[in-house]
Amino acid sequence: MKYSIKSALICLFVVASGSAIAKNTISSDKFRQLEESLPTPNTYRTASGAPGHQYWQQQVDYKINIQLDDKTQTLTGSETMSYTNNSPDTLRYLWIQLDQNRLKRDSDNRLTATAPSKKITYKGLRGAIESTEFDGGNTITAVTASNGSALNYVINGTMMRVNLPKALKSGDDVELNIKWNYKLHEQKVLGGRSGYEYFKEDDNYLYELAGWFPRAAAYYDVMGWQNKQFLGNGEFTLEFGDYDVKITVPADHIVAATGELQNESKVLTKTQRKRLEKAKKAKKPVLIVTVDEALENEKSRSTKTKTWHFKAKNVRDFAFASSRKFIWDAQGYKEGGTDTMAMSFYPNEGNPLWEKYSTEAIIHTMQQYNKYTFAYPYPVSISVNGPVGGMEYPMITFNGPRPTLDKETGEKTYSRGTKYGLVGVIIHEVGHNYFPMIVNSDERQWTWMDEGLNTFLQFLAQQAWEEGYPSRRGHAADITNYMKSTNQVPIMTNSESILQFGNNAYGKPATALNILRETVMGRELFDFAFKEYAQRWMFKRPTPSDFFRTMEDASAVDLDWFWRGWFYTTDHVDIALGNIHLYRPNSQNPDTEAAWNRALESEKPTFISDLRDKGHWLRTTDKPELLDFYNEHDKFTATNKARNTYNSANKKLEQWQKDLLVDERNFYIVDFENKGGLVMPIIVQLTFADKTTEQVTIPAEIWRKNSNNVSKLFITDKEITAIAIDPNWETADVDVNNNYWPARPIKSSFELYKRKKKDMMRDYNVKLKSADDEKDDKEEEDK
Repeated sequence: MKYSIKSALICLFVVASGSAIAKNTISSDKFRQLEESLPTPNTYRTASGAPGHQYWQQQVDYKINIQLDDKTQTLTGSETMSYTNNSPDTLRYLWIQLDQNRLKRDSDNRLTATAPSKKITYKGLRGAIESTEFDGGNTITAVTASNGSALNYVINGTMMRVNLPKALKSGDDVELNIKWNYKLHEQKVLGGRSGYEYFKEDDNYLYELAGWFPRAAAYYDVMGWQNKQFLGNGEFTLEFGDYDVKITVPADHIVAATGELQNESKVLTKTQRKRLEKAKKAKKPVLIVTVDEALENEKSRSTKTKTWHFKAKNVRDFAFASSRKFIWDAQGYKEGGTDTMAMSFYPNEGNPLWEKYSTEAIIHTMQQYNKYTFAYPYPVSISVNGPVGGMEYPMITFNGPRPTLDKETGEKTYSRGTKYGLVGVIIHEVGHNYFPMIVNSDERQWTWMDEGLNTFLQFLAQQAWEEGYPSRRGHAADITNYMKSTNQVPIMTNSESILQFGNNAYGKPATALNILRETVMGRELFDFAFKEYAQRWMFKRPTPSDFFRTMEDASAVDLDWFWRGWFYTTDHVDIALGNIHLYRPNSQNPDTEAAWNRALESEKPTFISDLRDKGHWLRTTDKPELLDFYNEHDKFTATNKARNTYNSANKKLEQWQKDLLVDERNFYIVDFENKGGLVMPIIVQLTFADKTTEQVTIPAEIWRKNSNNVSKLFITDKEITAIAIDPNWETADVDVNNNYWPARPIKSSFELYKRKKKDMMRDYNVKLKSADDEKDDKEEEDK
């Protein structure tokens, strides 16, 4: 960049600051309104981003009986699905999700899996082999109507189409009865969001079960049937309904599930029921099933069974966990509109981490998320420790981190990463109860609408946990490596086609929202608009356009440029400082201007030839008569003619014009270059000669006429000695080294190493070595 000092008429400032306009090519494209890319508003979804007055969604209720066989690791179930058609359309068939079919040998998930790299872990190779041998998937044994008659159905991969005997008209409902069974898999071998964990030491199993029953696929106004095949990434798009579920398990098992337990007296002891009642008003977690009781259960092998009965209202899914190893603690949380029980289920292998942090993290999540969205509405919120690293369902989450057992000492320890990994994953998964379990976005289509929004709120909740919480995602600087990589696709990419899932669907949208809150909109405007979105769409199904429109509608901030740049492109942020010019008004007074120009001349360096010729012979030294008037006065000396012209012109000026001519403030014109393509606000920190600073945030709209180069005028009383762009690293600028004037050195460190044998042999081959050198090398090799 260049720094220059210039004297000019004030009118030239306008020319300088707008001079880049002529270079404009497609800059207006960055600020083109997004409406042309969004669906046309209608009576279902309005232009404001709110649900329309004719908004509708389907209702699907379930009554389910399920049996878990702990000896063969199989599930056998039957369900009655009551489907109410609230759409204006007539339906001739229903699509049902069979997510377990992802584990069939001939599934699209298996067939489209790419080969591993040459380097593969033992665990990875084991899973690859096992995936070719384990033949999972749903076995459908019956699909009948309410009168018992068989219904025709066709299974296509992870979807089953049930052909209705009579078309289902708008406002009508229909009942389906489905029976099925399937073999469970070992989660740590085949992965996924469900399965069992086997504990060899005590010969026990821990089950975390999700996607375990045939579920109605979503049917809605924007997509119609969301029956895209489940390939493993795009999660679940479901309808709200009421659930009545009976789960039969070994009598010594403890079950955690979506919903409220209906038969405590049949499955819990009197002591456990008293503890549960006490926990409702407790100030800290109360053990419902103690460590000793859980260890005793581990040794038990009951041949009897118990049926746990749960009911849940207005949820979009149902999951449960079951094991004889579970310790169970609980604590009531009541605040605002929330009245719930926070509960944790974990084996003894999870302590001492789980007893200390799990339930606390659940309550913390609800406290924080409630501030930015709505009051948590469900009666329970559960965290379960098992094989699934982290996954969410209504009222229940599966979370993985545990301490490590030192086999020599028998002690359990945990690292810093494990501790914060546990707190972080619980906040994240419990947070998913808000997005998408209540704000019910289409996960099969848009992963970022639940993962990105939730990761953003997770960041806010983590910052409220403790000072300096080590969040992985949220800070703008943490996403820059991904933003400048070539291995990107836009955020608005279908879930199954994303390349870097964590960065694209979690990190980048979360960072974008944090920047939107902190830098673009400000916290007050953002928080109001975000809360409005959450409350508008709770228990409904929003699309990206509903989110984009609501954020603008509730804030009066035009964000089309932001959504387009961050969500629809792979541009990155790289705003660089260009030239810096110091201007002053041309006073037109010839004596004043002569002094100014003379001072500027004195700042120039002495030319090298003049420097070396200093003191050499000169003709005028021997013949001084050759010197005249021009040798007595330099080229800047004002003439009487110039003075007369100035005096004459000055008499014609008004006083305010005269004042401008002698304005002694500093007029800096700073050039900025958009190297990354993503337009953003320009945050400028000015440092003055007296060491004070001033920060100026220039809205992104400065780029609206030219998205490549712009200039900005700064008028200051004090001399500027330094300029920095984005001093707090809040815009995700990928190259901060071009953000400073004067430029700063790029700091790094040398990596020192001992010279290796192969390096010495290479040197030996390219040049002859002396006998002494060879001796030294031999001694070094021996060492």
